[in-house]
Amino acid sequence: MLRNKLLIVDDDTLLQEQLTWALKPDFDLIQCYDRETALRAAENEPYDLALLDLHLPPTHELSDGLQNISALRRANAGAVIIVMTGDEKADTALHAIEAGAYDFFRKPIDLRELRLIINRALERQRIERENARLRREIESRYSFSQIIGYSEPMLEVFAAIRRVADSNVTVILRGESGTGKELVSRAIHYNSSRRTDPFISVNCAALPEGLIEAELFGHEKGAFTGAVGMVEGRFERADGGTLFLDEIGTLSHALQSKLLRVLEDRQVTRLGGKRTITVDVRLITATNENLEEAVTKGSFREDLYYRINVVPIHLPPLRDRREDIPLLIGHFLRRFCEERGVKQKRVDAEAMLYLMDYGWKGNVREMENLMQRLVVMSDEELITTSQLPPQILKQETKLGTVTTGQPNPSSAVLPESGLNLDHELQRYEYEMLRAALERTAGVKTRAAELLGLNKDKMKYLCRKYHL
Repeated sequence: MLRNKLLIVDDDTLLQEQLTWALKPDFDLIQCYDRETALRAAENEPYDLALLDLHLPPTHELSDGLQNISALRRANAGAVIIVMTGDEKADTALHAIEAGAYDFFRKPIDLRELRLIINRALERQRIERENARLRREIESRYSFSQIIGYSEPMLEVFAAIRRVADSNVTVILRGESGTGKELVSRAIHYNSSRRTDPFISVNCAALPEGLIEAELFGHEKGAFTGAVGMVEGRFERADGGTLFLDEIGTLSHALQSKLLRVLEDRQVTRLGGKRTITVDVRLITATNENLEEAVTKGSFREDLYYRINVVPIHLPPLRDRREDIPLLIGHFLRRFCEERGVKQKRVDAEAMLYLMDYGWKGNVREMENLMQRLVVMSDEELITTSQLPPQILKQETKLGTVTTGQPNPSSAVLPESGLNLDHELQRYEYEMLRAALERTAGVKTRAAELLGLNKDKMKYLCRKYHL
């Protein structure tokens, strides 16, 4: 287990010996006897906590001790500082805390009290570091860089996110299941001024009819059988932030009416309660249903439809942005290989052609699941057609395979619906580049020779396809 490192700064050698005897069994210690040595240590040796004498030589003045606190914080902002002193003045502790110390205790030292203070400070530090890590992870995961794609439909989605992110306008995300609606909703939230406040997600289709009202609006004790205490609803928990309602088309008429009233009044009333609670919530909804048809049939309220359909963002299915498929595959393979701690896997050119031709009815979610399965189940670094599931291999590829180095015109299949020739040619160009780079272990000059390209054209194409 990794031990915490403590910096002890005190000119009292007897106290240093006492602290060493008491703390060395559980901590790694850095011992300093003056300000200059302590600052050098703070800059060069990372530590978790400092025990700092407030009255160091040569002056022993309180003002210099407070400056030492500030200097240590600048040198190592993540460390916790605990001040030690024999000063009996009542306001000394207050001045030390204001200067940036976490805690304060007076000499002579009670070792049991000191251990308690140290452990409490380190636990708080651990929680703060974990919260910061989770914040960074969330912000990274839901930034634009985690929504993969450079196709025209995805560039339009990125532009829409930028336009709506820092406003309070109500957004509805339209698209098939698995196209990434929740990911986009989080990207909108984490790129807005509400990013430091809660993001609350509710899948309306996943909650039973009898529970969803209590989930959204909360309930008071005794509101229904089993309501043993007061529970805040999702609207209250999202106050100041964003509430994402997925599959909003599945809500009953009664809940649609209550939702409309909340959107108009910006107030909620818990089940069984009488007090209205004002909420400041930015609403994002999503659906894969035809709401316009539902309005016509009367299963979805027209007034609610217009209330939530202020800015629609359409998320394209994967089959309409096939040029993004290699990028997505590479992204998921990197992620799952890193998570499992295995060597990076890649897909060979022939298998990639099948994956690019596949219909992906489950869209990005289906691809994510398949890549995870391939990483877990395959021992080979190179994923080939032999590892692809039968439903992918049963299809005909549109431009033949690329293993021979030449397209096979006799095997070309033109779909009944036609195809986009520019996209298909770009896809084939990408696969030829990738196959050549695989054969030459990534040496671009040799790959260019195989493809009959000069070095400038090779550089251009590698930049174009992010290879």
